[in-house]
Amino acid sequence: MNNNPSQPIGIFDSGIGGTSIFKEVHSLLPHEDIIYLADSKNAPYGYKSKEEITALCKKNTELLLAQNCKLIIVACNTATTNAIETLRETYSIPFIGIEPAIKPAALMSKNKAIGILATKGTLSSELFAKTSEIFAKNTAIVEVIGAGLVEAIEAGEIENTSTKKLVRQLVQPMLDKNIDYLVLGCSHYPYLIPLLKQILPKYIVIIDSGKAVAKQTKFILHSLGLLEKDQKKASIRFYTNRSENILKKFVPEFKVSYLDF
Repeated sequence: MNNNPSQPIGIFDSGIGGTSIFKEVHSLLPHEDIIYLADSKNAPYGYKSKEEITALCKKNTELLLAQNCKLIIVACNTATTNAIETLRETYSIPFIGIEPAIKPAALMSKNKAIGILATKGTLSSELFAKTSEIFAKNTAIVEVIGAGLVEAIEAGEIENTSTKKLVRQLVQPMLDKNIDYLVLGCSHYPYLIPLLKQILPKYIVIIDSGKAVAKQTKFILHSLGLLEKDQKKASIRFYTNRSENILKKFVPEFKVSYLDF
């Protein structure tokens, strides 16, 4: 395990979605160097097999380890729910995962009905099933696969008419079941929050995992003595194996480089 506080945090995702996690981490830990990998060439992970997802996660991890990262954030729900146990068994570096925030939604729901918008890979995973069983025994969970959403977001087509129509269709089964909490189970989906707020009744609370992941990252770094001590300007590097222009739209203030991985 790398144990130098000045080494960077690594973040990877199946594309640009994890930038929503990056923004929360960078906001909470502004002096930490960060390297971000957008594996957009292989997005979305949600329709791949567990074996394919695990292989991609290992490839991403090894790239970040080669850059001397001290901790890795798996900023993808599908990757976390399918591969994080294997990653933790295989590598000695600490990993922070991201999974749908079922627990807080189930605990706070007054209607005892919550919606989960996620990828097929997340909803069909063992980890998701276990979490639902433990924390949502007395709550109706309306699971909806966000088919087409990752592709639309990766293409930068968030505000167009077809995306709005698709989102309306996807949330309707949840509205029919009278949910009062909507859990976003994919790191791409926070970019849809402005659109969701236009569509959903005001009483429905939208939950994503960004702030919780940032807090957990700080806690783990602190507990391992790996928090950056210098109040310096952070070095932030973004790499994508697809179009730099698309990733750049989501992090316009940072340099984005192409990397063939």
